[in-house]
Amino acid sequence: MLSNLIDRMKLPFRKDKELYLSLRQIIGFYPHDISYYKLALMHKSMYKRNAKGRPVNNERLEFLGDAILDATVGDIVYRHFPGKREGFLTNTRSKLVQRDTLNRLAQEMGINQLILSNGRSSSHNSYMGGNAFEALVGAIYLDRGYDACMEFMRKRILAQMINIDKVAYKEVNFKSKLIEWSQKNRVRIDFKILKQEKDKTGSPVFKYQVLLEDVEGCSGEGYSKKESQQLASKLTLEKLRKEPQFIDLVFAAKTNRTKMEEEPVENVPVIEQTADDFIVLSPEVEAHAEAAVEVLNRKNKKRERRSPMYRNDNSSAEDIASKANDKVDTLANDNVDDKLNLDDKEFDLSHISAREQSREDIIAAAEAAAFGE
Repeated sequence: MLSNLIDRMKLPFRKDKELYLSLRQIIGFYPHDISYYKLALMHKSMYKRNAKGRPVNNERLEFLGDAILDATVGDIVYRHFPGKREGFLTNTRSKLVQRDTLNRLAQEMGINQLILSNGRSSSHNSYMGGNAFEALVGAIYLDRGYDACMEFMRKRILAQMINIDKVAYKEVNFKSKLIEWSQKNRVRIDFKILKQEKDKTGSPVFKYQVLLEDVEGCSGEGYSKKESQQLASKLTLEKLRKEPQFIDLVFAAKTNRTKMEEEPVENVPVIEQTADDFIVLSPEVEAHAEAAVEVLNRKNKKRERRSPMYRNDNSSAEDIASKANDKVDTLANDNVDDKLNLDDKEFDLSHISAREQSREDIIAAAEAAAFGE
């Protein structure tokens, strides 16, 4: 009887009978326009193009089906849970239409076996089934309309294959999944609060955003910090799966950060010390130095008062200052040598005297030492 019904439908190609039967088992009714469903099952890896050179695959139908799924499942969840808050409804819808759920449905319903691909992509593309499921919903919408899509989701999916209550109250920790992913890939993750206020009823509202290596991810809003961070994490996970350019931005930022952390430190401090850093002049040498400077100043003043024609000494003030400084350095070096080589020399105690020396005596001694020939 079923074969007679198919024959009366006047299929354009006899080979489409098998596809009609398969789709009847999956969606619960026979397609009107089989071309929509063929396109929904055409993976982009087939690289087919139409007469105008445009690619022929299920990506556009996948986009349409994603929107229809959100609308139909949102309607069903809204009616199934009267009185529940927006955050609960959003979380439940998200769990019902998430990629893992759609992949499981496609596998259980036999959609994966109908997908046309080049064979190589199906082995590693874990989202091919879920994408085809969305495209199939898009095909139903174009072929039969919105009511057929609602009927398919309510009676075929949520009534027979998914326990909506069990899904709604099962906690899926998207935040922990995102943190686990970031730790495995050594990506720095932060949660930035964007807004904290109260709504019209006085209930607190929080809005958080995910930052991966300071690259802005998705944001989520909820009536608690946990709820908003969960939603932000879920949307960021979906973005990581669907947008390769976003992953590229995150890992490029990670590369820049780790490169900066691993760069060698320039301007290494010098460990060598000069003699001036640790040599301390004795009080005696310092007194000689001060006296020499004072004598030099007095002598320079006398020279300035004398006429140039009566000068017997052709030395300039700079030469005299240099000679005095050399003498002071010699005294300092001799004193340092005495301190550093006490074991190599005999003690010379001739300079030690019990008589207290006045400042005039010290200055006279310094002047004789500095200018004596």
